[in-house]
Amino acid sequence: MKTKSFYIILFLCFFVHTAFSQEENENEELKVVTEEVAVKKKKKKKKKKIRPYEPLAPARAAFYSAILPGLGQAYTGKYWKIPIVYGALGAGVYFYLENNNTYNELRDAYKGRLAGIDPSDLDFPDFSDEQLIDLQRRFRRDQELSLLITAGLYVLNIIDANVTAHLQQFNVSKDLSFKPKIKFNEFDARPSYVMSLNYSF
Repeated sequence: MKTKSFYIILFLCFFVHTAFSQEENENEELKVVTEEVAVKKKKKKKKKKIRPYEPLAPARAAFYSAILPGLGQAYTGKYWKIPIVYGALGAGVYFYLENNNTYNELRDAYKGRLAGIDPSDLDFPDFSDEQLIDLQRRFRRDQELSLLITAGLYVLNIIDANVTAHLQQFNVSKDLSFKPKIKFNEFDARPSYVMSLNYSF
């Protein structure tokens, strides 16, 4: 009998405790919901600034890049392109100088042999005369190719600055848009092609 009454009292204590804790949780949830509603705010749309049209900007950017490579990219605001420009031009100059130095060494060795100097006293003693001539032609060709590629990269730097400045002049705002669309006919489900031109004042 004592154990039965003990279990009943324990069950009642647990039930009362659970009921009070649920009321507290409901009050807390209600507070949280009312606070969330009060915090919400409307976000304002930021208007994108449109650059004024400058007809001479592309020519100016190309002129700056022609004077100093990378200066046109700085003028257009594309600073990340400057290391690429100098890396490309620097690689071209490096390969030109390396090929030029090797060509000069081979030519001096061949001239020394023609002058009657012992080949063991000169550079490249293991090569024959024909091999020295072939290597001279090869390094001369590589030298000219390096010079041509470097000049091409210099011109490409100028063209890049010009095109970037020219493309920055276009108005790409949502006020002016051209959207091709495909609409389907409701009756026979055939597509009809539509183009719309929107201009907002």
